[in-house]
Amino acid sequence: MDTASDPGTDLDLFLHGSLFFDIIFTGLPSAPQPGTEVWAEGMGSVPGGIANLAVAAARLGLSTGLSAGFGDDAYGAWSWSLLEEQEGIDLSRSRIFAEWHSAVTVSLARGGDRSMVTHGHPMPVSAMELIGTPPTSKAMIAELALPGDEAPWWLATGPNQGKVFAAVGWDPTEKWDPAMLGDLERCHGFLPNHVEAMAYSRTSTPDAALEALATRVPLVVVTRGVEGAIAIDSTTGERARVPSLPVPAIDPTGAGDVFSAGIVLGTLAGWPLEQRLLFSTLCSALAVKHFGGSLASPGWGDIADWWESAKLRARENAECADIAKRYGFLDEVLPQHQLNAVRRAEATFGLLTEAEAHYRTNGYKPLPPAR
Repeated sequence: MDTASDPGTDLDLFLHGSLFFDIIFTGLPSAPQPGTEVWAEGMGSVPGGIANLAVAAARLGLSTGLSAGFGDDAYGAWSWSLLEEQEGIDLSRSRIFAEWHSAVTVSLARGGDRSMVTHGHPMPVSAMELIGTPPTSKAMIAELALPGDEAPWWLATGPNQGKVFAAVGWDPTEKWDPAMLGDLERCHGFLPNHVEAMAYSRTSTPDAALEALATRVPLVVVTRGVEGAIAIDSTTGERARVPSLPVPAIDPTGAGDVFSAGIVLGTLAGWPLEQRLLFSTLCSALAVKHFGGSLASPGWGDIADWWESAKLRARENAECADIAKRYGFLDEVLPQHQLNAVRRAEATFGLLTEAEAHYRTNGYKPLPPAR
C-alpha cells in the first residue's frame, strides 16, 4: 500500500494493533432491556481500538506510525483518510484488504463506564507479515502475549530501537496467567490498571502490585481510576502518587490510551515522574469530557485552555489553588508546543460517495485476499 508517508522516516512512537469502527451512544436514560428501545442523547462515529492510542499520541505532537488492517468498505476508507490526512499518522505499514470488512463496535456509555458489542474477523495476515521490518522509533507501545501465542512483533526490532512500553488487555477468562508477563524484562515500562496489576502480580492492593512489578521492569505506572495513579521509575529512583482530576465524565472510552500517550511523551522528554503522572491524568480527564474515544483526545490547545481556566479558578478556594500549584510546570511546557485545535466526534462519518471519492483521489487499491 503506497502512501504519502516515507516508510524510512524515524518516528517518536510506533504502534500495531486492531482497528475498529466505533459507534458510541452517550446519555442513555437506562440500560437497554429486551423488547425495549432507548433513545440516546449523543452519538459519535470514530476510528477505535489502536486508533485511540495513535490519535492521542499524534495530538500531543509525537510523530506516530501505525500498523493496522483496514477493511475495503466505507468505514475503512473513512478511517484511513481521517487518521492519515487529518491526524497526520504514518500509515506506511498499514494495508487495506480486499473483501475484508472493518470490525465494528457499538459502545453504550452510561454511569461513568461503557458496554460494548463488537463484530469482526481476524486480519488476513499476521502482524509480522503486515509490519515487515518495524521503522526506527524512540518508543513503542505493545501488548504482552502468552508463551505459545504468535511471537510479539516488537521482539523482532533491532538493537537501536527505542523504549518498549508494555500493556495487557482484559483477560476474559479472568485466570490472569503470570506467564503473560514473561517478556516484561525486555521492556522499559509497564502500564497496567490496578485490577490488571493486582491480578497478574497476585497481590491484594495496588501499592503491593506496584512494588512487585517494579522488580521486573524499570518503569511501572498503575492507574487507579478515580483514585489517580501511582508509579516507580527505578532508572531515576523516583516514586510518585497523584490524585485524579474531578471532571464531568461523558465517555471513558480511550481514557487509558490517552494516559499512556502522556506517559510516553513525558518519558521521552525527560520529565520528572510526578509531572508525567500529573500530565497524563490531565489528558485523560480532558478526554472523558467528550465522547468518541480517539477524537476525544486533547490537543495542546485544549491543555492550554484548561490551564488558563485553572489559574483563574485558583482564586476561588483552596482546592482549586492546590490544583493550580501542582500543575505549575505547564507554564514551562506549553510554550514548547503548538496550540493546535482538534476535531471532535460527530454522529455521522460521511457518505459512501465521499469514501469513493477518497479512493479515486488518492489512487488506493485494496490488496487481493491473502491465500
